Amino acid sequence: MCTCSEARIVILSTDQWWPRPTGGNQMLLATTKVADVDRFIHIFSTKGADKRRLHGSNGATVFRDPSESDRVWAIFDWDAEGWKNFVSDPEVPAILQEAGHVGKPQAAMLLGHYEA
Repeated sequence: MCTCSEARIVILSTDQWWPRPTGGNQMLLATTKVADVDRFIHIFSTKGADKRRLHGSNGATVFRDPSESDRVWAIFDWDAEGWKNFVSDPEVPAILQEAGHVGKPQAAMLLGHYEA
């Protein structure tokens, strides 16, 4: 299971965040492997959502990887400050453990933003 340091994911600097074209909050793409996708979705959509909301998240969209059945991807609508507060919350590691995270969650690095 994840240790507290593994649960940090990656805090991106502001120049690595993907700004929404309409302004508003910023987006973060993250991936992790999970022991059971259904268990992950249940915790992610309940306890995880409550905790993310507390730290200013405006939602997330979750995808299952087409090549690795135990890998999920999430796009978070979140600003950097809220994300940093979430990953430093002492209750988060237990939620990640309950959700069945396997290994260390990783944030994707933005390479660019292009129109159309």
